[in-house]
Amino acid sequence: MMGYDGTAFVGKVAMARPFDGKETRRTQSGELERKGIAMVKIGIAPDSWGIWFVGQPNQVPWCRFLDEVVESGYDAIELGPLGYLPTDAKILGRELDGRGLSMVGATVLNGHIDDSAHWPAIEDSVLRTGELLATLGADYLVLSELASEHYFDPTFKLDDEGWRRLIETTNKAARVTRDRFGLQFAFHPHCDGHVETQEQIEQLLDQTEPGLVSLCLDTGHHAYAAGDPVAFIRKHHERIIYLHLKDVDEQKLKQVKAQRIPMVQACQMGVFCEQNDGVVDFESLGQVLRDVGFDGWATVEQGLFEPPHDYPLPVAKRTREYLRKSGVG
Repeated sequence: MMGYDGTAFVGKVAMARPFDGKETRRTQSGELERKGIAMVKIGIAPDSWGIWFVGQPNQVPWCRFLDEVVESGYDAIELGPLGYLPTDAKILGRELDGRGLSMVGATVLNGHIDDSAHWPAIEDSVLRTGELLATLGADYLVLSELASEHYFDPTFKLDDEGWRRLIETTNKAARVTRDRFGLQFAFHPHCDGHVETQEQIEQLLDQTEPGLVSLCLDTGHHAYAAGDPVAFIRKHHERIIYLHLKDVDEQKLKQVKAQRIPMVQACQMGVFCEQNDGVVDFESLGQVLRDVGFDGWATVEQGLFEPPHDYPLPVAKRTREYLRKSGVG
């Protein structure tokens, strides 16, 4: 995957709290009604309009993106690649305020975290992204990693020195995020990365401080790596402060794994599908979020790659309605 200075991967979320046992029931329309329960707040990312990095051909203009976010029923966004939206905080703040939108954060994806030589580029992205987020009143900065050059080899694992460097870079990024900008930090496990499977994620959790490094769990990436996001959230909810909501087409995923297709090409094939059409059980996801008392933000990411301009809006509308009916938020 190409490097860039920040993409749409973050949100304002509260830490998990014990479930209070309050009533949830389904109405005649099929939508879940929650009584006295603070539900997950839903945002959406430029990724859902196919915005992965600055300078892609035929991008939706940023002002149209913002207008369609509002039209599709969302009131919060993520930054997207740094430079897609205006980087002048006054201009961007005015554009958001005029539409009733809030900025919840961003993701830095600009290097191989296990390679110390990439730290200067990662640090620069953290600093520039963090400054804009803090000025806009966002809460979260997420760090993810570029695809490993070893994605084609399912037996490859980082050695101890590689893990030491990965943890060191993660901790340094987390401290800059917290100490310089007052933002909360989350690590995003990523398809084809060194931290992808449940075993790898748990290794990262074991080797990082709970008060410093939390997780942004992407339901689609976790399922892509043969994980069960619902079970993982139940087990590790105390370390998960933010969610990305994706779904995965089961048949296309089988083809991707059988042919060892890299994730970017898999996205071009449509491996990430609408949230009602794939392997992730969103009703069970909504239930486990209520069980653990998660009442923060989750961002919709469709993982679209250069879609026609008229394609994302109806998908975003359908997804927003589906997440309400399924009880996610």
